[in-house]
Amino acid sequence: MRLFVAIDLPETARQRLASLAAGVPGARWVAEENLHLTLRFIGEVDGATVEDVIEALAGVRAEPFDVALEGVGHFETGRRPRMIWAGVAPSAPLQRLHTSVDMALQRVGLAPEGRRYLPHVTLARLKDAPPARVQSFLAEHAGFREAPFPVASFTLYSSFLGRGGALYRAEAGFDFDRAGGAGAEEEGELWDPWQTEGR
Repeated sequence: MRLFVAIDLPETARQRLASLAAGVPGARWVAEENLHLTLRFIGEVDGATVEDVIEALAGVRAEPFDVALEGVGHFETGRRPRMIWAGVAPSAPLQRLHTSVDMALQRVGLAPEGRRYLPHVTLARLKDAPPARVQSFLAEHAGFREAPFPVASFTLYSSFLGRGGALYRAEAGFDFDRAGGAGAEEEGELWDPWQTEGR
């Protein structure tokens, strides 16, 4: 199973982000309902490890906090743009939560993240997108801001490849409790055939 840990976004934030989805040829825009803030990408694991991951994440402790989305950016490979994302305002609680999740996963034998955590929401994946158009998009939306929203939980997702792209399923949810901890919720499902590849 291919796993990642994410923070779900409120509907208003997803709507604002989805409204940006235009103006870049070669962009595969993420469907509004699938936009999320990745906490930690895990990758491929076997079935037994999934249970260990859920148990480890249930022990993560955190206090509820607010997060604000701001700005846009991109990743590139060999000077070719490959992804457009929305940024996140600096947040010490978010960084601490990421660190706690990463350390919990290391305790069950998973490798550490291996790169600096840059919080972002993936908006589009790019294939042969003209760099000039990407730069125009970034300049046009450089002032993007969205009101802060409360974060009081995170979710473990699995990802499967389907005909329409990747299918996401919620394996377990973890709510911050009043004492500052996180507890596993009942397992649920979230499937969508329109999600593009990757996290």
